[in-house]
Amino acid sequence: MTFPPTITQSRAHASYRQFVLCSVSAIAAVTVLAGCSVTPTRFYTLAVPSATGTSKSGTAQNIYIEVPPVGVPERLARPQLVVRAQNTRVDILEQDRWSSSFNYELHDALASGLADKLGAVDVTRGGHPSDSPSYRIAVDLREFDAAPGDKVQALFGWTITRSDNGSSASCQLAVTEPVSAGMDALVAGVQRAVADTVNGIVANVGTLASGSPTQCRGS
Repeated sequence: MTFPPTITQSRAHASYRQFVLCSVSAIAAVTVLAGCSVTPTRFYTLAVPSATGTSKSGTAQNIYIEVPPVGVPERLARPQLVVRAQNTRVDILEQDRWSSSFNYELHDALASGLADKLGAVDVTRGGHPSDSPSYRIAVDLREFDAAPGDKVQALFGWTITRSDNGSSASCQLAVTEPVSAGMDALVAGVQRAVADTVNGIVANVGTLASGSPTQCRGS
């Protein structure tokens, strides 16, 4: 035989239901608050606006360049910014990222910078006239260290090969750029390091185009 619940049992059941509802509401509230406090992800790029009104290096005719993918240390081939935290520790910043993987950002910045400075046509994904030489520019980032509020240090190496006569030049450039605190300043320091490297490569392309002996600066 089934007996109807007593008044005490009914009150206990009602109290339990109220406790469950309150607990669910509290969890939902905490979840909403946590979602509101999440730090937004910031995206950075090495691309800079194309220079206008600058003189073009090299000869009067079009210069054709080919820039293959840039080699970088494996730890840097990721979209997150990798910065020096202590002497033996680095931080991979989840909320501070490049707009693409760092090796792609670096390649695009170098290729566009070289094309702009040289007034060149980038034929990496296409051909060029058979009666005009092209310059294959292979770049490696051999060392890189970025310390917020301190400096950006980089060692770039490159080899330039001229297609028509096989002449080549190999150089490397060590760059140090002081930076102030903050990720914006750090990224600006990396941009300056890339610009220094572009200038070094442009000088080498000019010597190959003229047939002069190659001179490396800052190696």
